[in-house]
Amino acid sequence: MPELGKGGNTAVAAGRLVAALHAVGDVVDLSALLVAADGRVRSDDDMVFYNQPAAESDAVRHLAADAAGPERIEVDPAGLPADVDRVVLVGSCDPDDASRTFRGVKQVTIRVEQPGAEPIVFHQPDLTDGERAVLLAEIYRRGPGWKLRAIGQGYANGLAGLATDYGIAVAEDAEPDNADADTDADTDVDVEADATSGAPVPAPATAPDPTPSTTPEPAASPAPAPARANLRKPPLGSVSLDKGGRTAIDLDKHDRELVVEAALVWDGGSERRRKMGADLDLYALFVPASKALRGPKAPGTLVKAGHKPQGDPLVAPSDAEPDQAEPAGTSKKAKNSKNSKNKQAKGGEAVYYKHLGSLKDRPYIRLDGDARAPGRESVRIVRPDEQGYVLLCAYSAVSNGYGSFRSFGAKVVITDGRGSTVTVPLFENTMTRYWVAIALIDFGSPDGAAIHHVEAYSARMTERRPVLHVDGTVEMNGGPVEFKRR
Repeated sequence: MPELGKGGNTAVAAGRLVAALHAVGDVVDLSALLVAADGRVRSDDDMVFYNQPAAESDAVRHLAADAAGPERIEVDPAGLPADVDRVVLVGSCDPDDASRTFRGVKQVTIRVEQPGAEPIVFHQPDLTDGERAVLLAEIYRRGPGWKLRAIGQGYANGLAGLATDYGIAVAEDAEPDNADADTDADTDVDVEADATSGAPVPAPATAPDPTPSTTPEPAASPAPAPARANLRKPPLGSVSLDKGGRTAIDLDKHDRELVVEAALVWDGGSERRRKMGADLDLYALFVPASKALRGPKAPGTLVKAGHKPQGDPLVAPSDAEPDQAEPAGTSKKAKNSKNSKNKQAKGGEAVYYKHLGSLKDRPYIRLDGDARAPGRESVRIVRPDEQGYVLLCAYSAVSNGYGSFRSFGAKVVITDGRGSTVTVPLFENTMTRYWVAIALIDFGSPDGAAIHHVEAYSARMTERRPVLHVDGTVEMNGGPVEFKRR
């Protein structure tokens, strides 16, 4: 596989090229600039990114990360007009969080797939001086063909500063107040230049002309300024996850106003099923941020009995709330007693119909009530800085009979109330199971709240609930036995 060093270049094959961004650590966004021969964009339409995903009739397209691959830019050089000299590929940190830099990102790689030839790879050298954006590479004209050059130049001012340097007008979060704009009309003085000295002199006063036909027409309103590029990330809208899929809701982990609602929704599936019984229960198993680990296994991974979680703390001890630390001199016996109260049983902590939780105190998760008929049960989750992992499970009472959870029409719906709604459906008709782990929310993900489709079922005829380990992995059939009567 061809690899380019910084400054290296190579010819690319004719046809559509796909540049994929890979990185480890904090999220890096990929965008593209269509640049003319003078080194600047022709207009703000020449920036292709998450808020403006295409240019020149899809000759350049932005594709969000999905099941098919990471975030990508597709370029069809043949579809570009002659005045586009190059397409510049840019990586950038979250524009809404100025604390994010490339110090938190490792192994940044751009991989360009080309038709009929091997992919070309550029490994970006680490950026450690506070850079918030980087010119990764450019696809540029060379004679009748096109070439790819690795650049690797960092920018401290982030995507906004880099885009401005190329001629993009970037929208500000707020326009400054202009205190001088509303001056009294009678204090205004019209001036014109003296034709001989150039010095300004007052304009001569003229009597108003009473003749309507000679009254000057009002001045035309100035043309509105062109819209500026908005770099703020948009909400997801409505998204439905595929089996094993993942998406993320962008959020500020220190937002005290945010409320994430996760609901188990079911309609019973049919009149027959509703008559047989259709009482499902929502369980929110959780690991607080202070106890969560980021381990080698991806959150939501299924593990077997005996799994020993390992990894780095999700929250550094210095970042923990003061009351999370054990008081000095706490005895081992006292600690064990406290732990036994906090941990309801093997399987960790859970919010459900017997333990409704709280929004004013830990765990900052609360169940809104127990629905005994088809409808919905929901938990509200606040204080994202306090949350590590939340596993959303459904339990079906024995009295419901032996239908599958899918036959009940069950699904999980997660929303932030700000334009992002994620539906996590079920795809399997697994019968005679009392538990299903449907979705996991990873609040420690660098790109916000990452939502994973899990859909894992308990063993046949067992009432043991799932276990959510501190590293976000899931063990079925390992928790306490639940038995709900009508």
